[in-house]
Amino acid sequence: MTDTARTPGSWAYRREQRGELLRFARGSRGAEGFGYLDDGGRVDSGRPVELYVTCRMTHVFALGVLAGEEPAPGGPDREELMALAAHGVRSLLEGPLRDDEHGGWFAAVRDGRVEESSKQAYAHAFVVLAASSARTAGVPRADELLDAALRVQEERFWDEEEGLVVEEWDAAWSVLDSYRGINSCMHTVEAYLAAGAALGDRTWLRRAERICVRVAGWARDNNWRIPEHFDASWQPLLEHNRDEPAHPFRPYGATVGHGLEWARLMAMVHTAARPSTGGLLEAAVRLADRAVADGWAVDGHDGFVYTTDWEGRPVVRARMHWVLAEAVATSTVLHWATGEARHAADAERWWRYAEEHLVDHEGGSWRHELAPDNSPAATTWPGRPDAYHAYQACLVADTLGAASFAAGVERWVR
Repeated sequence: MTDTARTPGSWAYRREQRGELLRFARGSRGAEGFGYLDDGGRVDSGRPVELYVTCRMTHVFALGVLAGEEPAPGGPDREELMALAAHGVRSLLEGPLRDDEHGGWFAAVRDGRVEESSKQAYAHAFVVLAASSARTAGVPRADELLDAALRVQEERFWDEEEGLVVEEWDAAWSVLDSYRGINSCMHTVEAYLAAGAALGDRTWLRRAERICVRVAGWARDNNWRIPEHFDASWQPLLEHNRDEPAHPFRPYGATVGHGLEWARLMAMVHTAARPSTGGLLEAAVRLADRAVADGWAVDGHDGFVYTTDWEGRPVVRARMHWVLAEAVATSTVLHWATGEARHAADAERWWRYAEEHLVDHEGGSWRHELAPDNSPAATTWPGRPDAYHAYQACLVADTLGAASFAAGVERWVR
């Protein structure tokens, strides 16, 4: 392959994509954080400002600062990227998303008022991720934000006995929901890896490793399809949300993209935690192989289905952009970690699909959801809410061997 911007997955192509993603994402800035974007790159006024979106955008803009991205036409330069990242940090420290009375962060606000008051492990993991990346990028007050975010992890979410995180509290931290979830654990692994790398503190790495070992065990016992939902005693709830199979955060059955994402994270933990326990690299390969076998082009069209049942039969056949982005990242990491050429071939295949079906060269960003025939759709993910998955897919090849994207870019730049 020649390294030109016309070759999907090449260095020039990925750099051009990152610049365009940042150009599109800059439109998310609002008074209270970063908003959910529609297909045209405008904030969707029908949605509140959500904690996870604000954190993801802050993380991406901080990575843009570190990478010294070349601006796309009309896109932000390094100075503006720093301003955007600083706006995110400031919003998380001073804005209405932060609960000054009880601590932690609300899930969503609108016009200065709290719209969703729950304290979610999923969204709080992204506070840690945003703060870690911002700290590495030298964003003002990122240290303050990271300290606050890790205190909340220590006091409210981390369960030392289980080696996992609990899911959701009420606003006053007085009532803990009985549901336990793998999605929040997954993003907590990512956040703990980033925090450990930013601080040079292996406590967070070891906790990430403990989570991965538990999840690998559940997957191994379930033919490498990860149980997603659990009760308060961490017993799997395999029929959870059967009546809402396309739920954006808690769908029924096995989530193909999570098999891929866990594979990448386990490979990263294996590398960072050496000597590691639990056979995480082997688990990563098995998870990725299962996800590809169950999910890729299983219904007559290219693309990954969203979910399957516990026998691997498709349930929700929509194609989500984030699943393809994670496939790119996972195959890239597994090629580096194992040296097996098949993973590189897979990454090239995923990039060709992204170029053909997901990258919107006219409107900007990536289409977030496609129908089973790969036409645009908006059943589960209307709009193009954030740049997190796509940007990381375009950056991962430049960060191999690092515990986090920010640590990898910092090493590369240095």
